[in-house]
Amino acid sequence: MESFDHQLLLPMVEDENICLPLPINVVSKYWNIELSMSEAVETAKQYINSNGSILIEGIESAERHGLSCKIVNSSLSELKKIIDKGIPPIVILPGIPEITQHVSVISGYDDNEKTIFHYIQKGNQKGEQQEGVIPQQIFDREWSEDGRLLIILAPAEILSSIKLENDSTEKSNRLCLISERLILQKNIAEAISSLKKTVELNQNNSTALHLLGTLLSEQNSNDCIQYYEKSIKINNRFYLSYNGLGNYYLKTNQIEKAESCYSKAIEINPKRSAKIYKNRAFLREKQQKNSEAKDDLKNYLKLYPKAKDRGMIEKAIREL
Repeated sequence: MESFDHQLLLPMVEDENICLPLPINVVSKYWNIELSMSEAVETAKQYINSNGSILIEGIESAERHGLSCKIVNSSLSELKKIIDKGIPPIVILPGIPEITQHVSVISGYDDNEKTIFHYIQKGNQKGEQQEGVIPQQIFDREWSEDGRLLIILAPAEILSSIKLENDSTEKSNRLCLISERLILQKNIAEAISSLKKTVELNQNNSTALHLLGTLLSEQNSNDCIQYYEKSIKINNRFYLSYNGLGNYYLKTNQIEKAESCYSKAIEINPKRSAKIYKNRAFLREKQQKNSEAKDDLKNYLKLYPKAKDRGMIEKAIREL
């Protein structure tokens, strides 16, 4: 479990479930803790239509089996310190197109090459661990899009020995994950109440503010605007809040505002979402910006080549 040249040797794991995400399983096995897959499968039955991971379920499972957890807003320098203490941190990063987010285990870093190592599920033919390598600058830029959230799973005695930069954000971040579970369970009123408590604990929790905005937008409430804007004020790189605000302006036919929000999101990360290009193309076509609309539709297909509406989009491109 010790680091060598700022790298940790993590176990190869293939088993995962929406209630036992792969990163949680990997880190638990790193600490020689076996989590129950059958338990996760049983728990997952209440999330029949969910595609993403329910992080809090995996965290709570790890805690029931003896590990402790902290969920904080962190920094690149702190991430490195945690790795050097022999602890593999878990981070929340932007997903690939059509996936909002993905959770990743960081297994090391190289300051000479200025790179960060991600755990990759599949090993090579010898069964050895492989690493996904990403430049530190790109990693930090993308990590910032979701508030630099960091999940630390470790035995209690190890976790208690670490002094974290933003330890005070832990309760609020945990409650935020609990609120996300309530949303997936369709307990919307309870989720809104929980998220408001989350913000009371930490007024700078941009993720909680974003989620509040999203729930209120789904209820067609104009109040969503203030929550999205607060989220953006706290973190001006919060991609999802720009996108969410753009979606609200789109459905309320506020064309110029919607286009502006989508453009800001795309400026932050041009590859995070394919659908945002399709939405902006619709707005630009309404404004008779046909050339720009055509470019957006091309980008949509470039990022999402298996789109179900590909034929219709290709027809629209030809006609613009």
